[in-house]
Amino acid sequence: MEHKHQEHAALADTFNANEPRVNWHDETLWWVRQKRDRMAWSLPEWEELREAASRIKHNVLGNLHDYLLEFEKNAVANGAVVHWAADAAEHNKIVLQLLQEQGVKRMVKSKSMLTEECHLNPYLAEHGIEVVDTDLGERIVQLAKEPPSHIVLPCIHKKKEEIGELFHEHLGTPAGNADPKFLTAAARQHLRKEFIQSRVAITGVNFAVAETGEMVVCTNEGNADMGAHLADVHIACMGLEKIIPQRKHLGVFLRLLARSATGQPITTYSSHFRKPKAGQQLHIVLVDNGRSRQLGREDFRNSLKCIRCGACMNTCPVYRRSGGHSYHNAIAGPIGSILAPNLDMKEYADLPFASTLCGSCSNVCPVKIDIHQQLYKWRQVITKEGYTGKTKAAGMHAMNIVLSKPGLYKTAGGVGRWVMRTFPAVVNNGMNPWYKQREMPAPPKDSFADWYKKNRK
Repeated sequence: MEHKHQEHAALADTFNANEPRVNWHDETLWWVRQKRDRMAWSLPEWEELREAASRIKHNVLGNLHDYLLEFEKNAVANGAVVHWAADAAEHNKIVLQLLQEQGVKRMVKSKSMLTEECHLNPYLAEHGIEVVDTDLGERIVQLAKEPPSHIVLPCIHKKKEEIGELFHEHLGTPAGNADPKFLTAAARQHLRKEFIQSRVAITGVNFAVAETGEMVVCTNEGNADMGAHLADVHIACMGLEKIIPQRKHLGVFLRLLARSATGQPITTYSSHFRKPKAGQQLHIVLVDNGRSRQLGREDFRNSLKCIRCGACMNTCPVYRRSGGHSYHNAIAGPIGSILAPNLDMKEYADLPFASTLCGSCSNVCPVKIDIHQQLYKWRQVITKEGYTGKTKAAGMHAMNIVLSKPGLYKTAGGVGRWVMRTFPAVVNNGMNPWYKQREMPAPPKDSFADWYKKNRK
């Protein structure tokens, strides 16, 4: 199928066409952000936890090679089979081969943003294997034939009435019933049959402990546990950056993750998988897919500290009012906008510009990633590499000339103020992108330099 590229601004226009939905989306995510604040402020040691997490991850990134080999050695000793995938294509081939060896045509999968990043579901579908997503939010968007719009709240863009219609169509629930408890019960019955019948289960990985070779998977629904415990084969897919050095470090991250994600004190299920049970196979797929390249970019390597909590999305004014699908990437929002250009700078050149650079994302990040500063740096790299639009590049070039020459800047300012006073329609028209959604300010009588000369004492 031919890929039709649309940038963030155009996709956001589509989302913005329904203003009541935009307001509801904005308010819902801000409510989650406020829950996060209350939970964070309830811990006097919150900032110490953030600092500790950032330093542990800094250590991991500086010694990633050694920790990965330590994890592999211990995981193999535990009875797991470890696979290495250089990119998404290799990851998908490994998973397909494992499934074909089992002869299965249908399997269950818990929420895994890595498999979304690798486009695993459509790849397996092309090879005749159906994936049933078992996270409730992911199952809802799967039934709607949509990608997740948020890494923690995959269907946050959908209202309960829309979910009721989907369940009526696909699960046979009564038409018009949008009661959340009823719909959740219907989903539980539907998914339970899938769990019992599935011989293979795929899970993501939240943390992998180098010291012990074990993995920790966090869910609020227990779906990862149901899949992995009932299946004959458990396949765990994880990015290289999921490593932490020792088990004792888990306490730091588990306290930060749930509070930052949903404002909970702890995730309902934090399940440890160390070795396969008798008669079961445990496969772990370690995936690079550009992470080594990002590690080599000094300005952007801190993005690999991300623990996928989604706090930066819940606080971002642009994300809240443009929707997750406008980012046209598996991981949306501020963190996705600094990860995506590493995968394909041309495809995702627009995303670092989808930000106000207000810094709210950096303020809430539990591992202290300098997200807004990386967004700013990506803008410079992308412009330097020639991936910005010609109009924007020409405008920035003209501004560079004017701002670097004081005499020209003073003259241009005077001309601009005169034009705005005398012929305001030259600026206040539909051709001016700023004027479309803003009121242009009244031009001052004098420049700041002139005002300063008159008023300084």
